Amino acid sequence: MKKVFYLVVSILVFSCNSKERKVVKITPAKVAEKEIMTELYGSWVGDFIVQERDTTRPEKERYSNKINIIIKKITDSEVIGQSVVAGNNRPLAGKMIINGSTAHFILKEPGDDKNDGVFDFEIKNDTLLAGTWTANNAKKEVTKRKFELAKKEFQYDPNVMLPNDSDYIDYENPKEEQITQSEEEIEEGTEPETYVENLYRIASESIVTINSSTKKLKESDIKNLKKIDLEILRNTIFARHGFSFKTKTVRQFFDSVEWYIPVSTNVDDQLTAVEKENILLLRRFEKYAEDNYDSFGR
Repeated sequence: MKKVFYLVVSILVFSCNSKERKVVKITPAKVAEKEIMTELYGSWVGDFIVQERDTTRPEKERYSNKINIIIKKITDSEVIGQSVVAGNNRPLAGKMIINGSTAHFILKEPGDDKNDGVFDFEIKNDTLLAGTWTANNAKKEVTKRKFELAKKEFQYDPNVMLPNDSDYIDYENPKEEQITQSEEEIEEGTEPETYVENLYRIASESIVTINSSTKKLKESDIKNLKKIDLEILRNTIFARHGFSFKTKTVRQFFDSVEWYIPVSTNVDDQLTAVEKENILLLRRFEKYAEDNYDSFGR
């Protein structure tokens, strides 16, 4: 009888423990914070200008790059955004403080990249975003930049062209040439002088007349073009899609263009069929094309 009693008690205890183990604690879902100041969302675009540079080192970083600061979310406790500049696409996180009609932001890049830093800026009257960026790494060549950005909306337009009122000269890749004075240049009774002169590549007008996004190019369209022409025509396709260029050689041609807004570091899935075909053709001709060099003032 005792054995039966102990068996029944054991079953009851086991049953109670099992029921206790099945109890699931339900945690109330976190209520999402209300988003505020949504009129500030979007792209703020302009020049990212050197303010503090180590002058004891060679200048490798450009004085000015085009930057896009994208504001994606604002609540009372956090701000989420993104910075796109010089081939870098970095998430931003931080806070905003309101002071009258001025919104003050401090947004930080993650810090796991050598080029990361902190953005400290204000937006006044919803029209102008102005402030500074300070590098995390105090040993960088450029440790601080300033900027004044305007609100702009990016929209892909295959018909936009490079402006035709500029000379497209590759100042980033000069070629040195030793020059000796001619007889007409030297003074009587003196020896001719020899000096070194910088020569530069310059693009032809084809880059402002050929649209490589809307027209399917033929070999006859480009066979007589210089290497720099082909490079610019190809990269104009990517610029129209808002690609952020890493190389200074390319950035020098697009950063000053009004319609160009860097929004991404990968636009491959946005290219049209015509653009993809033209890119392949232009790349093929670039391999064998040559350039003429000449001297130009800066």
